[in-house]
Amino acid sequence: MREIVLQTKKLTKSYGRSTALDHADMTVYKGDIYGLIGRNGAGKTTMMKVVSGLTAPTNGEYSLFGKTGLAAENEKRRIGCLIENPAFFGNMTAYQNLRYYCYQKGIADRRQIDEVLDLVKLSDARNKKFKTFSLGMKQRLGIAFAVLDNPDIVILDEPINGLDPIGISELRDTFRRLSHERGMTLIISSHILSELYAVANRFLFIDSGKVLKEVSRSELDLECSRCITLGTDDTAKASTILERNLGITDYKVIDNHEIRIYDENAKSNIVNRTLVQNDVDVMKIHESGVSLEDYFKQLVGEVKS
Repeated sequence: MREIVLQTKKLTKSYGRSTALDHADMTVYKGDIYGLIGRNGAGKTTMMKVVSGLTAPTNGEYSLFGKTGLAAENEKRRIGCLIENPAFFGNMTAYQNLRYYCYQKGIADRRQIDEVLDLVKLSDARNKKFKTFSLGMKQRLGIAFAVLDNPDIVILDEPINGLDPIGISELRDTFRRLSHERGMTLIISSHILSELYAVANRFLFIDSGKVLKEVSRSELDLECSRCITLGTDDTAKASTILERNLGITDYKVIDNHEIRIYDENAKSNIVNRTLVQNDVDVMKIHESGVSLEDYFKQLVGEVKS
């Protein structure tokens, strides 16, 4: 069984009459690259601030590494975060900036600076002044800051925002190194699902402060893949006929009224005719399959409708 390193239950954060986070549940496992997806203002940053200790929740609870309450508060030292960019000094080099934060964090071993610069592929820029850095280099230095004291969980708020394709690719490589070489658990937010899809293994969708859905990558692939969506009031009988009469086994019962058929050889007209001939009422049947971005748009629309 996988180890849960972070879990929230009904986590809520209000500012006066405005609720930025509304009864949010999330579960993050050790080793996850966890994608937090939502539009600007959806509540991603608030969620990250609460679990990292930058702001206190109004209601709800959370656990860190299996601990709750005061014990969980003590575990927050094991979290590194890049939520509000650290103030790097333009006339100081990458090394000098990180050395300054070593003093601030009480890190005595200066070898850690070169280790994290190497980890984010900034060793060659070690002695270059920060003001000469590209946006992608600045983002990677920010990540170096977040992992300077070797945390177990790294929280990164919109690190991809504003980067060109090369910068995005370099940052993805950095995420993979943090996960695979250091064994860190990453929580990364973005409003662009396709960018996080390239690196994350689990996803949480949030809008207007409310969690819409939490899925694994394989579940997301299944949701977006080409399928025949079948609506019926008797999914048990329909499932039996799909298997017995048509030899279809690659399907999923979504709820009491919907089945999704993923068999690439299945034909909707044949499925419909066979079910009707066997006294199964078909309320709807159509082929579907959506892009990642359309999936998110539909998810938001379904919740609001």
